[in-house]
Amino acid sequence: MAKLKREKRRTPSSRAWLERQISDPYVARAKREGLRSRAAFKLAEIDDKYRLLRPGARVVDLGAAPGGWSEIAVQRVAPHGRVIAIDILEMKPIRGVEFLQLDFLDATAPERLRVMLGGKADIVLSDMAANASGHRQTDHLRIMALAEAAADFARAVLRDGGSFLCKVLQGGTQAALLSELKRDFASVKHVKPPASRSGSAELYLLARGFRGHATKAD
Repeated sequence: MAKLKREKRRTPSSRAWLERQISDPYVARAKREGLRSRAAFKLAEIDDKYRLLRPGARVVDLGAAPGGWSEIAVQRVAPHGRVIAIDILEMKPIRGVEFLQLDFLDATAPERLRVMLGGKADIVLSDMAANASGHRQTDHLRIMALAEAAADFARAVLRDGGSFLCKVLQGGTQAALLSELKRDFASVKHVKPPASRSGSAELYLLARGFRGHATKAD
């Protein structure tokens, strides 16, 4: 009876999300393999194709909680790599990951991450997303604001030749960010890994071969 009442209280969107979770093979696989979220497979699939995470690399993971991307990153940059992660939400510790619980949009966050990093990064990852409002255009603008902030941070901390991977949504304004990144990276493209649901507007911007420092010097 209690279960029936809970079901009645759910909104149509929450019921749809629950149905997707129950039927999603990636959710089941994440549970079998002891991973924190199905998002881990998105990064794994992108990395399998583009070889971003190499042993010894320094990685910054923006919007890390619950830790799916950090888990993959720390495995693949071992034994001498580093993973620095940040999220406004609490994240259970992951061995080898240094975590800062703070809103990335806090004015102090970029500098605190740079201090933790202690040098340049090889890769900046961002799977950040704002809480859904239910209004598509508003949600799009919010996630693009996060993507632009992540891109600014990446340009500030990446070594020459470094990479930037960031979640965006289809909707038009990502074209402006794409154009900006093309000025500072040798290669910029959209990628959509198989683990990203086909019906979702979610895409990832992958920028490789950072050359921003050389561009500024010129």
